[in-house]
Amino acid sequence: MQLTPDGEPLYDALYGTDMISEEGGAERGGAYNPVRGDKVIEFSKSLLNETIPLSQGTYQEVTSFQVNDGNLEVTLSDQSKVGIKDQNKFIGFRGESDNPSGILFKNNKLHIEIQVDREDSVGKDDAAGIKDILIESAVTTIQDLEDSIAAVDAGDKVSAYRNWLGLMKGDLKETFIKGDSELTRQLNHDREYKDAEGKEFHLSGRSLMLVRNVGHLMTNPAILDKAGEEIPEGILDAMFTICIAKHDLEGNSLLSNSRTGSVYIVKPKMHGPEEVKFTCDLFTAVEQALKLKPLSVKIGIMDEERRTTI
Repeated sequence: MQLTPDGEPLYDALYGTDMISEEGGAERGGAYNPVRGDKVIEFSKSLLNETIPLSQGTYQEVTSFQVNDGNLEVTLSDQSKVGIKDQNKFIGFRGESDNPSGILFKNNKLHIEIQVDREDSVGKDDAAGIKDILIESAVTTIQDLEDSIAAVDAGDKVSAYRNWLGLMKGDLKETFIKGDSELTRQLNHDREYKDAEGKEFHLSGRSLMLVRNVGHLMTNPAILDKAGEEIPEGILDAMFTICIAKHDLEGNSLLSNSRTGSVYIVKPKMHGPEEVKFTCDLFTAVEQALKLKPLSVKIGIMDEERRTTI
C-alpha cells in the first residue's frame, strides 16, 4: 500500500498518460510498445538533465555510476568521468559504492532516485542499467471518513476505524485476486540508504497520513446518548481517530507516521470562526481525556464554506 507515492515510478507514470505523445508509433494500450518505452526513457533522462545536470555531457551518454570520496562519479560513453554540477544534490545511494543499485538526489526539497539493475527487463537494455526513476510526490495522504466513503451506521464506522487502526499500527494488509494472480497490498517499509560518506540513514517509504473527520452537521446511530438520541458524528470521529493515533504517538506501531508526535485531522464543512473554535475546543477536550500533550492534534481547516475562506 504505497501511501506515498513517496517514490512514484516515473516510467510507469509517463507510459500510461498523455505526457508522452502517441505520434510516430508510440500508441498506448495492449502489449508493451517499445517505441513508446523509448520515448518514456528519453523524456525521463531529459528531466534529469534539467534537474540534476552533469558537469559535462547528458544522462543519455551515461554508462555507469560510482561513489568516490563522497562524490558521485559518472562514466560516459566516451569513457570520460564526470560529476554533477551541484554535488550538494547528491545525498546517498543504495548497494555498493562502486556499483550502486540506487542513487539518491534532493532537488527543491524532494527526493529523486535513479534505480539501477542490469538484470531487469528495462535495465538490461539501458547503457547505464537504469530500470526506473523514482520521484518523491504526494508527501501527504488523506484517509477519508467523509465524502469519498459511505458510513451510515455502526458497522460502517467500525470498518472505517479498523482501517485507520491498521494504518496507525502499521499492519494493515490486504490480499486479493486479480486475474490469475494473488496480490498483496501493505504499507511500504522505510527505505535504507548510505550517505556520501557511507553512513546509513533511512527515508520514510510512506506519505504523512492525515485523517478527515466528518463535519458538524451529521449524527450517527453508532452511539446513543442517555436520551436514546444519536450523537454528533464529528465528535465520534474525533474521539476514535485520535485515540487510535495514540499507537503512533506512543511508539506502538510497526511503522511510524508523525515525526513530531502529532495527529493530523482535516476538518471540513465549517462555517465561520465559531465552528472552528468549537473544533479546537473539542480536540483540546479529547487530548485531555486521552492524556495527550496539549496541541498534539493538528487541524487542517478546509477552505470550502461561507465565512471560512482566505
